[in-house]
Amino acid sequence: MVLGASTNPNRYSFMAIQKLTNYGHPVMAIGNKIGEVSGVKITTEKVIFENIDTVTLYLNKKNQEIFYDYIIGLNPKRVIFNPGTENMELENLLTKNHIAFEEACTLVLLSIGKY
Repeated sequence: MVLGASTNPNRYSFMAIQKLTNYGHPVMAIGNKIGEVSGVKITTEKVIFENIDTVTLYLNKKNQEIFYDYIIGLNPKRVIFNPGTENMELENLLTKNHIAFEEACTLVLLSIGKY
């Protein structure tokens, strides 16, 4: 799941959706505007998706706060804090809920085969 998705081709979340789909990963996306990238519909709703492997964040710390309970509720296997999204408060919540996380770049992880 891409949280902070954008239809702006200059945004890293846009590039991440493209690259994730190119690598064959199923992608769900939530942003502040409805749209579509590479066939992936971006919703503005906190839809409860099942079997989320990874939440990759493209929201700054302040904008993440309204998603804390949502992310925990999804119970993903891991959360990726992309550059600029680092957040000790959320990291502590993830740890308490036994959800793995890493500070990394989704685009780099995909390009080196470590996603």
